Amino acid sequence: MSAEVRMRFALALVLLCGVGPACLSCSSHAVAQEPAANAVDPAKPDPVAAKKNAAPGNDTGILVRLLIFEGGTIGWVIIALSVAFLALILETLLTVRRGTLMPRGLAEDLHKLIGEGQLRQAEERCRQQKSYLGYVVATGLAEAPMGYAAIEKAMEDASSQQAARLFRKLEYFTLLGTIAPMLGLLGTVQGMIEAFMEFENKANPQVSELAPGIYKALVTTFQGLCVAIPALAVYAVMRNRVDELVAQTTLMAEHVFVGYKHAIHQKKLEERKAKLKEPESKA
Repeated sequence: MSAEVRMRFALALVLLCGVGPACLSCSSHAVAQEPAANAVDPAKPDPVAAKKNAAPGNDTGILVRLLIFEGGTIGWVIIALSVAFLALILETLLTVRRGTLMPRGLAEDLHKLIGEGQLRQAEERCRQQKSYLGYVVATGLAEAPMGYAAIEKAMEDASSQQAARLFRKLEYFTLLGTIAPMLGLLGTVQGMIEAFMEFENKANPQVSELAPGIYKALVTTFQGLCVAIPALAVYAVMRNRVDELVAQTTLMAEHVFVGYKHAIHQKKLEERKAKLKEPESKA
């Protein structure tokens, strides 16, 4: 499965998971507003008393709808960031895996081909199964005519390049963890300003009249923290995971060339012995 296909699958799954609950919450919000609109009849029960006697599950539904709809424009931006966060998690879980970076059987095949001196076939094998390990080994094979020291240096540079690419993808988690609470704070400041402006225009304001504006202003801060805390936690976990897989892949790439390294060393020893025998034969 290519990276593009995996990304499309992840986005589709996230949209299904995110849009579905939002639509259900929206419909339930519309249904919940109907009794309030018809509450003019005094024979009907008091909505305040009904709220006090409501089941805990209803309070949870009210809280969910509050967090979704009372955040305003900034709240919807934070919700969009949460959807991007879920998509990024799925894409990272699909790419940062042992089977993706080090495909099963690839190291054994390369070790056998290189040990037999079939360097061109080994390079073709790396191109057929593109991966972190294949890229590192193919880069080393390109420097084979220059000796093992050049191979080792090329593989080291290639491994650093691939590791940097993986770490750059993880930086998006820190970006989300930084932007989301800042947007939440911005929404809270905006809501507080609006609440105090309404409070100022009244002749005899009551403190209870200020409370609704304040708690609505705090919704965006809550939303931002709900995105930032998991994002930073996932970043820490995935960074350790990438460190571990990069170290394992680098060691495996070096192990692939063990037979080739011994063959070069043995060849050098034979050449030295041949040079030492030449003066004796001349004498």
